[in-house]
Amino acid sequence: MKSISCGALFLSAAVLFCLPIAFGEMSAHWLDDKPPELDSGVSFGVPFKRGEVPKGQAFTLTAADGKSLPVQSWPLAYWPDGSLKWVGLATIAGPSDAGGFTIKPSASASAAGPAKVRVTSSDTTYAIDTGRIQARIPKWGTDLIDSIVIDGQEVARNGRLVCILQTGPDGDPADTQPREPFATKVEKVTIEQSGPVRAVVKIEGKHRGLKSDREWLPFVVRLYFYAGQESIRMVHTIIYDGDQQKDFIRGLGVVFTVPMREQIQNRHVRFSGEDGGLWAEPIQPMKGRDGRFVADPQTGADVYPRQVQGQRVPNREQVSARSRGWLADWAVWDDFKLAQPNPDGFSVLKRTNPESTWLPAGGGRRASGLVFAGDVSGGLAVSLKNFWQSYPASLEVRHARTGEADLYVWMWSPDAPSMDMRHYDTGPHGLEAAYEDVQLNTSIATGVARTSELMLFAAASVPSKKATVAMAQLGAAPPVIVCTAQALHDAEAFGVWGLEDRSTPTRRAIEDRLAATLNFYLTQPAQQRWYGFWDFGDVMHSYDNERHVWRYDLGGMAWDNSELGTDMWIWYSYLHTGRADVFRMAEAMDRQTGEVSVYHLGPLAGLGSRHNVRHWGDGAKEVRISQAGYHRFYYYLTTDERTGDVMRDVLNADYKVIDFPPNRESLPITAREKAIAPTRVRIGPDWLAFIGNWMTEWERTGDIRWRDKILAGVDSMAAMPLGMRTGRNLLMGYDPATGKLYQLDDQAGIYNLATIMGGAEVAFEVSQMLDNPTWNKLWLQYCRLYSAPKEMIIQDMKTGAEGMDGKYARDGRLAGWVFYKTGNEAFRRVALDALLDHGRDRRGEGGGSLRHVGGPDVLNPVDEGLGGTNSAAQNGLETITMLGFVGASLPPEMPPTPPDGSGRDDVRGPVRARQNPSGAAK
Repeated sequence: MKSISCGALFLSAAVLFCLPIAFGEMSAHWLDDKPPELDSGVSFGVPFKRGEVPKGQAFTLTAADGKSLPVQSWPLAYWPDGSLKWVGLATIAGPSDAGGFTIKPSASASAAGPAKVRVTSSDTTYAIDTGRIQARIPKWGTDLIDSIVIDGQEVARNGRLVCILQTGPDGDPADTQPREPFATKVEKVTIEQSGPVRAVVKIEGKHRGLKSDREWLPFVVRLYFYAGQESIRMVHTIIYDGDQQKDFIRGLGVVFTVPMREQIQNRHVRFSGEDGGLWAEPIQPMKGRDGRFVADPQTGADVYPRQVQGQRVPNREQVSARSRGWLADWAVWDDFKLAQPNPDGFSVLKRTNPESTWLPAGGGRRASGLVFAGDVSGGLAVSLKNFWQSYPASLEVRHARTGEADLYVWMWSPDAPSMDMRHYDTGPHGLEAAYEDVQLNTSIATGVARTSELMLFAAASVPSKKATVAMAQLGAAPPVIVCTAQALHDAEAFGVWGLEDRSTPTRRAIEDRLAATLNFYLTQPAQQRWYGFWDFGDVMHSYDNERHVWRYDLGGMAWDNSELGTDMWIWYSYLHTGRADVFRMAEAMDRQTGEVSVYHLGPLAGLGSRHNVRHWGDGAKEVRISQAGYHRFYYYLTTDERTGDVMRDVLNADYKVIDFPPNRESLPITAREKAIAPTRVRIGPDWLAFIGNWMTEWERTGDIRWRDKILAGVDSMAAMPLGMRTGRNLLMGYDPATGKLYQLDDQAGIYNLATIMGGAEVAFEVSQMLDNPTWNKLWLQYCRLYSAPKEMIIQDMKTGAEGMDGKYARDGRLAGWVFYKTGNEAFRRVALDALLDHGRDRRGEGGGSLRHVGGPDVLNPVDEGLGGTNSAAQNGLETITMLGFVGASLPPEMPPTPPDGSGRDDVRGPVRARQNPSGAAK
C-alpha cells in the first residue's frame, strides 16, 4: 500500500505525535449488487486498522467507471492512538453507478457536486435546501415539517404525528371505550449534520392530547436530506410510557397536508401493491356509460388514457358543454385507503363522502407501502418500510376533493384492534415449569420503543407509474452500500473471524453446516408468520416437535430477545458471507431487539428483558440483553444515528444493577455482600456487557473516562488471588460509581453463561482496543484455565505458565484465542478439534436434519428439524470465529469421527456437553 504524508496531529497524555497512513484504498459495493432505479442518498461506514488513517483525513469515492462521486465524511470511532477506526461516508449514487466503488484518501474533501445541502436558521425555523427541494422545520410547535417546496411550488405542509388513545381494552363490540386524538408537541430540534452532501435534523417531543392536554408517548424523529435529492428519509421512534392496563393505542401515524390546486379531474391518488403492482386512479375518472368520454378540445381524442397515466387533462372550461355536463354528473371520490390488517392480505377502498359507504376497489396479499396524493402541479408520496411485515398498517388520503387533502401513513392502523401491551396472563408461570422468571412489577411495557422508517418524495407533477413503483421499491428496500466482505475482514472489523471458503472438502462440510442452519432461520419468519408491529425482526427460542410449532405460548421459551447472542450470530454470518438476505435479516433483528427488548425510560431504563411470550414479559431485566455489543454492527456499517442513541442509552446501565442485581431470585444478595459493595455482578455476562458499552462510547468519542472505568475493573481483578475466576458463578461485588470489583468469597467459579451471551466477542474487541498487559494476562488466563482447580489458578497468578497443555481450556473460540495470541500448539489442537466437530454430519447422532411437515399436522406447511436458537447461535458464532483463529490449520479432508463421537479426550469431554449453550439458571 502506498503511504502519504500525515495531515493530522493527535494529542494524548500531553504528547503530540504524527500518525502515518498505510491505507491505500478500500472496495465497496451495492448490498444487492445492483444500483437503485432512482438516484439516492446513501450513507455507510468504512473501517480501518489502528494507525492507518489519521483523524481529519479526507476521502474520495469513485464508481466503477471512474466517475468521482460527491462525498461527505465524519468520524464514527477512533483507535486509542487517535487514528480513525470507523468513518462514515455519505454520497449520491444511482442507476448509472453499477459495479463497485473505491474509497481512497485525499488531500482535501471532495466537492459535493453541483448541488449542496444548505441549512440556515432563523429565530423560529430551520430552512433546508437540497438544491432541488426546500423544507422548513419549526423549532417548536405542532409540526415536524412546516412545508416542502419543489420548483417553487409547495407540495406538502404541516407534517405532524398523530395518535389515537383508547382508554381500556377492546371488549364487547357493543361497547365503545373512550378515545382521544393526540397531536405533536415539538420540544427540541437539533441539527446533527449540515452538509454539504447530507443534513440530519433530530426532532424530539411528545404527543399532546387535543382534549385533555395530557403529554405522553415521547418521540424521536430524524430527517435526512441529501444534495440534489427530491426525497427526505424519516426515521420515527416512539417510546411507550403509558399504563399497559389502560393506555391502548388505537392509531399511530404521520400525516401531511397536500395542497390541491388543480381541478378535480387533474387530481390523483396512488397506492403501491406487491411485485411492482400499482393502484393508480384519478379522483374523478373521466369515463362514462357506453364509452362516453371527454374530448380534447384541440384533437378531439379521448383524454381518459392520458388521465389514467397521471397526465394533465383539460380544465372544465376548455371542454364542450356536453362534456362539462358529464363532468358535473360523474362521481368524485374523496377518501381513499389501503389497509394491511395482517401479513397476508390488504384491501383498497374508496368513498365519495363520510355519509356514503366505502367501496372495495382492489386488494392483494402484501402491499409494499407507498401512497401518493397530488395533482398535475405537484404532490407528495410517502413510503413506509416493512409495511406488511409490521402490520397492522394502513395508508389513507382524506378530503381529496377539497383544496387540501390529508395524506396519512398509519404505523398502527385505526381500522385494526387497539394496541394491547398487557402481559399474556394474569397468573405467574415459574422457572421450574415454564422457564419464566416471575418478579413483581417487571412484566411491563413502560419504556419499550419502536422505530419505523419512511421516505418522503416531493413531486413537481404526478410521477409516471414506473417512477411511482421505483419510489415504492426504494422505500421498501432503501439502497445500501457496504464495504466488501474481504475489505471488512482485512480491516479486522469487529475482531477476528473467517471468510466463507469452500475450497476443500473439509471447508465445504463446515460451510454446509453453517449455511443449512442459517438458511433454515431465514425461512422461518415467512413460514411461521413472525410479523407484526412489535414482533417483526425477532426469532423464537425453542421448538415443539409434537405440535410442529415454535413454543410461542410457553413462558421463557417463546421470543428469543437476543438470548445467547443471536443478533451477533446473524451479523457475523453476514460478515462471513456478504449475503444481502442475511444483512436484511440482521437489520430487522437489530431494529427489533434494540428497541422492543430494551427499556429506554422509567425505572428499568438501560436494561433488557430475557426471552418470553411477550418481549417485555420476563422478570429478568439485564444488561446482557440491552448491551451495545449487539448493535455496533448496524451502527458502524450504516452510520444509523438511532442505533447510536440505543447504544448510548445503556451507557450507565451498570447503575441499575443496584436495584436489579443478577441472580437476585436464585441467590438473594446477603447483608454481608451489601457491606462489601453497593451491589454485585457476574464477570460474565454482566461486567463483560458493561465494558462493551464503555468501549463503544470510548471509541466513538475518544473520552478516556470510559477506558479508565474498564481498567478499574481490570485492576480490581488483577489484585484478587483468582483473577477472573473469582467467586461462585463468577459473582463479585461492584461499585458503579468507581467501576471497582470486590471479592465476595474464595471460590474458584465456573459459569457457563459468562462468555456465550456476547461476552467472548466483546472481550476479543476490548483486547484490540486496550492492548493492556494486565487485561491481556487476565483474559488469556481465563481462556486457558476455564476449568482449572483453584490451586492452579493461584499459582498461575504468579507464574502465568500453568495449564499450557490445553487440558483446562474451554474448547472453541476461547482456546482459539489463546492460540491466536500465543501460538501455543496445544490450544490450536483444542480449537481445531472443536471446529472440525462443527463440520461433521450429526444427523445419525440426533444432530437434526431438515424435514417438511404438511397436511393435518400443521396449519400451514413448515420446515423443521434444525430448530433450537441457542445452539444455532452459539454454533454459528463459534465456527465463524474459529475459522479466523485456526482456519488456516484445517486439513483438506474431514477426519473420521472418533469412536466416542466427540473428537475429544476423556478430560475435555464432548463439545456439545461442555458448551452447554442452553444455559443454566437465570
